[in-house]
Amino acid sequence: MTLKRILIQLGVAGFLVSSLLLSQDAAATTKQKKVVAKATATKVQANVKSTRNKKQIAKSPRAAKVVAVAPKPSYGQLAGLHGKQDALDLKSSVAFVVDQDTKEVLFSKNENAVLPIASITKLMTGVVVSEARLSMDETIEITQADVDTEKGSSSRLRVGTELSRGELLHLALMASENRAAHALGRTFPGGLQHFVGLMNQKARILGMTDTQYVEPTGLNSRNQSSAKDLATLVNYAYSDATLRELSTSTGYQVEVGNRTLQYNNTNRLVKNPAWEIGLQKTGYITEAGQCLVMQAKIAGRKLIMVFLDSAGKLTRIADAERVRKWVETGHPATGTKSSPLALRGFDSRIATN
Repeated sequence: MTLKRILIQLGVAGFLVSSLLLSQDAAATTKQKKVVAKATATKVQANVKSTRNKKQIAKSPRAAKVVAVAPKPSYGQLAGLHGKQDALDLKSSVAFVVDQDTKEVLFSKNENAVLPIASITKLMTGVVVSEARLSMDETIEITQADVDTEKGSSSRLRVGTELSRGELLHLALMASENRAAHALGRTFPGGLQHFVGLMNQKARILGMTDTQYVEPTGLNSRNQSSAKDLATLVNYAYSDATLRELSTSTGYQVEVGNRTLQYNNTNRLVKNPAWEIGLQKTGYITEAGQCLVMQAKIAGRKLIMVFLDSAGKLTRIADAERVRKWVETGHPATGTKSSPLALRGFDSRIATN
């Protein structure tokens, strides 16, 4: 074999080896590109799926709760009333405690502030219904007109439910049943607006100059009053045995068709043996905060207590407990002096028909 032929054969072999290597490199590169392309596609799909999930989560009710904005402040919070400190460290922005017999004001905090009073309204609703001397056995039907369109609150009294006036009054005062209270006003002789007019007329007669009512349930935030006015109302309502009995009832059952509905008092203190409560009413809407008015006997004294705009579900109860313990330990009044203005209407005894 000549040198030239050997060189030619070596050149051909080298070309073949080079081609084979290039082919393998190209295949590897193509495979890498496919892997990269597949990984990129997977990432894109994951991003799309993630975006879809985020959109679905944003639309879901549960997500809405997670990202929900802070609750609306009450009128008292907007007015800065919660910033005022007091000796008892009460959580209610408004408080007023007065001796029912001596008229001595034991404690007061922002007592002149005029605020929404929520279902404390129903105490005046009860006064007007009770003093009208209407038949408590008369049957009243719950209609669509009694359904709450103000706050959208629920009720176990369905449209078409028939109960007596006495049963509705019991549920309104004890369990703060809104449809019951509205039905009492709607079916009052003369109609709802006449009934509301009588509520306001009664407030004026009692000297409650800070008070106005626009409907009988308290769901409307334009139902407003001051702690002083509400103390006057509690004192007056206490003279009515029916209102005392119904407002302090611990529980009540009503028969609705083939169902028996059990209702309980909205004020847990009526079941507490440490308390001797003669009359009470609770209330709550966002604008008013948690509210409570009571007549109670503490350390041998008959006291009227008003707590408005308390921030927290149990704080109004805790504030009442603080006041009770404070009175029981014999602490003197906080320096607040009673005045005719503070106690206007306390000696009023309006004759009833």
